[in-house]
Amino acid sequence: MPRSDFSEIPRYKSFPVVPTVTSGAHHPVVIVGGGPVGLTAALDLGQRGHEVVLLNQFDFIPGGSKAICFAKRTLDIWNRLGVAQLMIEKGVVWNVGKVFRGDRKEPIFEFDMLAVKDQEMPGFINLQQYYAEEYLLQAIDALPNVTIRWGHEVCAIDPDKRQLTVETDQGDYTMSADWILACDGSKSPVRNMMNLDFAGRVFEDNFLIADVKFQVERPSERWFWFDPPWGGASALLHKQPDNVWRLDFQLGWDIDREAAIKPENVAPYVEGMIGTETPYEEEWYSVYTFQCRRMERFVHDHVVFVGDSAHLVSPFGARGCNGGVADADNLVWKLDAVLKGAAGPELIESYNDEAITMADENILNSTRSTDFMTPKSTVSKAFRDAVLDLAEDQEFARPFVNSGRLSTAISFPQSPLCTADRDIWEKGIPPGSPIIDAPLRNSWLLQNLDGHWALLAGRPIDNSPLPVVVLDHHMARERYDLSNGGAYLIRPDQYVAARWKHFDLKDLGETAWQA
Repeated sequence: MPRSDFSEIPRYKSFPVVPTVTSGAHHPVVIVGGGPVGLTAALDLGQRGHEVVLLNQFDFIPGGSKAICFAKRTLDIWNRLGVAQLMIEKGVVWNVGKVFRGDRKEPIFEFDMLAVKDQEMPGFINLQQYYAEEYLLQAIDALPNVTIRWGHEVCAIDPDKRQLTVETDQGDYTMSADWILACDGSKSPVRNMMNLDFAGRVFEDNFLIADVKFQVERPSERWFWFDPPWGGASALLHKQPDNVWRLDFQLGWDIDREAAIKPENVAPYVEGMIGTETPYEEEWYSVYTFQCRRMERFVHDHVVFVGDSAHLVSPFGARGCNGGVADADNLVWKLDAVLKGAAGPELIESYNDEAITMADENILNSTRSTDFMTPKSTVSKAFRDAVLDLAEDQEFARPFVNSGRLSTAISFPQSPLCTADRDIWEKGIPPGSPIIDAPLRNSWLLQNLDGHWALLAGRPIDNSPLPVVVLDHHMARERYDLSNGGAYLIRPDQYVAARWKHFDLKDLGETAWQA
């Protein structure tokens, strides 16, 4: 049967459709979906030596309006995989965000996304999603064990047999896998074909995205307005590469969505923000309504849901794609251990627990941001307005201004893969939290962690069964509160599994490092 019609989707770069293949082949891992999450998982698994087949229903990288904001945690992950530097070179680096109200010229609040300085990666970059996908694909092209099947659309799944039926323009075929990773986005055909629930909240509001191209000197910062003078309840301005700017306007609920994206109706918003004297070109206009939803479980036997297929948040806070990349990072090292026989399938259950913890934290923050930005009751609007009034003159009120709490790495201290402290620590990074980069004498801390278990220490550890990264710079030792006898156990995903003020090798036997 013919594939779906994707002719309405703008194309950044096209690829030859891969011819259909013979039915019946079996693979260790099949990934469904070729966005940043699926590509990150494929690249990570491929670099660990596994055979991977990625099925992409498109035969192109989509253009248009998609994710643009990539957080430091995502950049740390991509840096380990060898692609972050390309993205930083192309992207717009920023750390500072400012919040304005009405026609006031000075911000009522500003924040720094890289509060802890002296780290290799910046707090954020802005980069069109199609560039991110292109750089991930370039890295995957160097791996002979990862195959991208362009134009192959999954039309049926039998989870008991771990079997997929795939449509191509030349015909259908079946394939099976030890593990199937559903990275197929918010509308997830795999989730729908398995009749799995996707529960949560849909917000009654509409937002206009106007990606426009113009040349003007503005700082590389995130600017957000409450009650902007040009109309609408809120607005957002972000700089992208190639002189493209992301403008986002809150329109309200009861609107004509088709009329809202007509150039003559978009113009008053754009010109109100950038001025009538600045010429601009339309790149992409769209209207969206967002949701905060998730599946009850992300792991269904040997079918695992990753990213937007498992959970959805509003775009305010840039938690969608960044949360999906964090999912992939959490899952892949565990799947690597299972595929290599170093752990049983039950290890994947910890992905379910930890990814749900991360999703719930993102949904909570996203919901709070949205409720603050789009109050729907008299009480919530009065609270928001009172906070904004106070923030103009009172410093204590400014942290309560919520224009979208931006994506940061999420901790899970209750995970069974983390061992609680037995010592009293005044500083440092607790178990269940991601480590923070720091300078070493000739490199950066995270450069010395290659996606496997490791120990951090203030001095060498004789006879260690794990690689030891010695913190040979005073700033790193201070950041981790390490005296000469202390140590940290670091998971493959750069999370702290355990730490000790006075470390002995026998302490490793009380942890999950052999998982």
